[in-house]
This record gives sequence, C-alpha cells and structure tokens, in this order.
Amino acid sequence: MDKEQYLQGLVRKLETSSPLPFEEREQLLRLPLTLKRFEGGQDIVSEGERTKQCCLVSEGLVCRYKIVGDGQRQILSLHLPGDIPDIHSLLVEQMDHNLGTLTPATVGFIPHEAVKSLTRSYYRIAEAFWRETLVEASIYREWMVGIGRRSAPSRIAHLFCEFITKMTAIGLSDGVTCELPLTQSEIADALGLSTVHMNKKLREIRQAGLVRVRSSRLTILDWNGLCELAEFDPDYLHLRRSSKI
Repeated sequence: MDKEQYLQGLVRKLETSSPLPFEEREQLLRLPLTLKRFEGGQDIVSEGERTKQCCLVSEGLVCRYKIVGDGQRQILSLHLPGDIPDIHSLLVEQMDHNLGTLTPATVGFIPHEAVKSLTRSYYRIAEAFWRETLVEASIYREWMVGIGRRSAPSRIAHLFCEFITKMTAIGLSDGVTCELPLTQSEIADALGLSTVHMNKKLREIRQAGLVRVRSSRLTILDWNGLCELAEFDPDYLHLRRSSKI
C-alpha cells in the first residue's frame, strides 16, 4: 500500500463527521508521511516526550494509556486506522500520557509544520481537525461516565457497541462483525476492571446471546439487546447519519 492510500484513511476518518471539498481532500493526500512499523506492545510516543510530528494510525490498533504508581495500566482511548491520536501535540508540546500499539501497527509520521501550514491555508481542514479533538473529548466524557457509574456488564457492552460502530464508519465492519484484536486483559485495562471480573462478566454477556467473541473477532448477535444493556446512544460519536449502524 502506498502513502497516499494511508492518507486516504485520514480523509475517510475526517469525513465520518463532515464532508470535505475536493480541494481540501487533495491537499490532505499531499501531506508528507514517513511510515514506520511497530510490533504490538511498543510505545510510539512516551509520556514526557516532546515531538515535532503527529502520528497517523495507518494499520493496526493503538491506544493512549497511563501507568499508575503500582504499575497498573489504564487505557484512556482506542485508535483505529485514520486516527491522529496526538493531533493536540501541534499546540501542547509535551506528552502527558503514552501512545502505544496494542497490535502490530504501521504508523505514519507527519511533521507539525506541514500540518500547521495546511491548517493556516485551508480553514475547512483546520475545522476538521478541531472537530476531531471535540469528538475525542465527547468520547472521553462517555468513557468517564462508564467507568464511574455503569456496571461491569454495561461497560463491556458499551465498548463493543462503540468499537463496531466506529469500525463500520471507516469501512472495516459490516455492522454485524469485525476484528476485535484486544485481549481480555486489555479490555479490562480500558474499563477499569480486574481481569478476573472482566472474564466473568463477559461470559455472562455471551451466555445471554448478545455477542460472540472468538479468535479476535466480535460478532453482534442481538444489537438491540446489547445497546439496551450498554445504554448506548451513538450521538456522542458525532458521526454523519450514513456512517451510523
């Protein structure tokens, strides 16, 4: 796959919220991109680091995370192909969390100056990146509500609903099944649960006939039932109507 095809993933992701004019799409496809391959479990950018480039997730699954005093990890967000999870580094120079891979991944690095120049020249691109940061903030709020107030089964169901909805929006799912390359331990780290508790509650969701999780693949067996358990309303993702399940 050439660099332009990876940048098309960026355009596709930005357009899940709002369409871009032809000229802006073409300008995004001309961004300089340096590709690097990572194995699963590697840091792309570490907490405290200062960078001069943004990271475009081109293949694989990436997460933001923090390590607390006793060595436990809290996953803060999940990022799919087309995401630039550190777009804030354009203005916030020092990373206050880690950005790492959960699976083998290809990451494209785009110089900050190239992105800044583009946003100065094309206000719709600047708006698109600003919108992405606002959507990320909306997702953070939903995750905070989940960790703070939802039961463990509801948290798990909500993560499944969100993940397949986002995968569908970027063309990586048919809305029924998708790759879910997360271990149960990683899901527990994202939801603030112990692995033992996570395993028990996931088994309950399976036994209720809501989902099937097998060989790193998620299949939704009862979408309405899963949404009811999760209290899932996709409006917080701010997707265009054609991108929703």
